[in-house]
Amino acid sequence: MSESDQHAALTYTSYLALPEVLGAQRPRSAEHDELLFIVIHQVYELWFKQLLHELEYLQRRLEHGDTPHAVRTLRRVLTILKVVVAQIDVLETMTPSQFTSFRARLDAASGFQSGQFRELEAVLGRRDPVVAEHYPPGSEARERVAAAMTRPSLFDSFLTYLRVQGYEAPPRPDVSAPLTPSREVQATLLRVYRDDGGEASVCEHLVDLDEGVQEWRYRHVKMVERTIGDKPGTGGSSGAAYLRTTLSPPMFPDLWAVRAEL
Repeated sequence: MSESDQHAALTYTSYLALPEVLGAQRPRSAEHDELLFIVIHQVYELWFKQLLHELEYLQRRLEHGDTPHAVRTLRRVLTILKVVVAQIDVLETMTPSQFTSFRARLDAASGFQSGQFRELEAVLGRRDPVVAEHYPPGSEARERVAAAMTRPSLFDSFLTYLRVQGYEAPPRPDVSAPLTPSREVQATLLRVYRDDGGEASVCEHLVDLDEGVQEWRYRHVKMVERTIGDKPGTGGSSGAAYLRTTLSPPMFPDLWAVRAEL
């Protein structure tokens, strides 16, 4: 087949692999609302995939000191997060009784098992090796989550960015350790904010990202409370009780700590 024939054969349907995508919804009951539940969670996974793609690019741009592309990528990430949060509005059109009508069909399946979301948390700085152990040894999810927890997080790349820009931002001695507040880093951030250049804009976009993830977590826990109350979650998770424990800690504590000194 010639190159022109190959291009002519490409269609909207084949380019987007629509038979595979639209055939991936396989409800396990005849309940009307199960399709909505499946579609929303599959779309979540697609957005998680895109967020991981964007954050990988963002880390590279930061480490090269590329302020314009870093800011543009952060804006895209923030916009995607808004879409992710807005999807909860759609899910909340399903009443508790409508969810209960097919919930038993989920068996052990739970959003708690999302390997992409756990990887996303690790890229954003979460460091908890136990998380990877929820996946079978040798599985792709386990390997990806474990690897993400041992390489530099987004904030580590941000510290590199500040050094490239000429600021004295000490690197973390162990990128596999949890991120903790640092007075040295905060002193550098104060200088960045007082200079009020492109670096300060990157700081503010990272604060927006931190706030956006917290908004997602809050809306998620309220949606779970609204749908199942304090019942245990599917797959043996504690449901809303666990989700509430994720609400408080910021991802980038130094960026919040300096607010009182600006």
